[in-house]
Amino acid sequence: MDLQGKVALVTGGASGLGRATVEAYVAKGAKVAIFDLNEQNAQDVIDQLGADKVAFWKVNVADEDNVREAVAGIVEKFGALHICNNYAGIGSACKTLSKKGVFPMEQFMPVINVNLVGTFNVARFAAEQMANNDPINQDGGRGVIINTASIAAMEGQVGQLAYSASKGGIVGMTLPMARDLEAYGIRVNTIVPGLIHTPLFESLPEAAYKSLENSVCYPHRLGRPEEIAHLSVFIAENDYLNGECVRLDGAIRMQPR
Repeated sequence: MDLQGKVALVTGGASGLGRATVEAYVAKGAKVAIFDLNEQNAQDVIDQLGADKVAFWKVNVADEDNVREAVAGIVEKFGALHICNNYAGIGSACKTLSKKGVFPMEQFMPVINVNLVGTFNVARFAAEQMANNDPINQDGGRGVIINTASIAAMEGQVGQLAYSASKGGIVGMTLPMARDLEAYGIRVNTIVPGLIHTPLFESLPEAAYKSLENSVCYPHRLGRPEEIAHLSVFIAENDYLNGECVRLDGAIRMQPR
């Protein structure tokens, strides 16, 4: 897919991995719609990149009506939708059973609803709009959906139960969603990040941060948001990449703790 003139949706696009991806797509000549809850951060991105290239919708990804209307709004504003990047997500830290009791359902369900249900919710409405596109290449392609999981899907640590379950669900959706959408010329892939340096890591003590860096096989550092963004651009551009979950993690394999 030639990204020049295409339209991309990035959930969680106001910060972190999402913001880096917004910047990468704009640099390739695409228009980008940000779905996020942080209006100020989104406005900062628009001020940086230009209101003619980036637009913002305040969206709760788990809300069916909110997402349906916002995705339709992208097409109304930019004329089409070709790329959907799902980054929006939250985490938790709770064990199945501890001295405090069982994992409270009210802590478990929000993670599932935002990470897994929210990803599916956005992807399905994005696919609906992509299916209306004229083919953009000789293969009959009309779009690509790029979801985001985590190595916690395979190697979840103590206390990561809800997060791992949500990300494991995204991995599990990848191939059947690609198979569901092949008739419409829509590809589906999933990025599986390792430890990526986001603002969350800024609050860690230096010793803890260094320990995390040293746990990566090579290179001995955390990944950078722009490296995730680079992979997203590659997935969008490579028309033969479909139904895959691509780890980007420096060959780390997470230990139980």
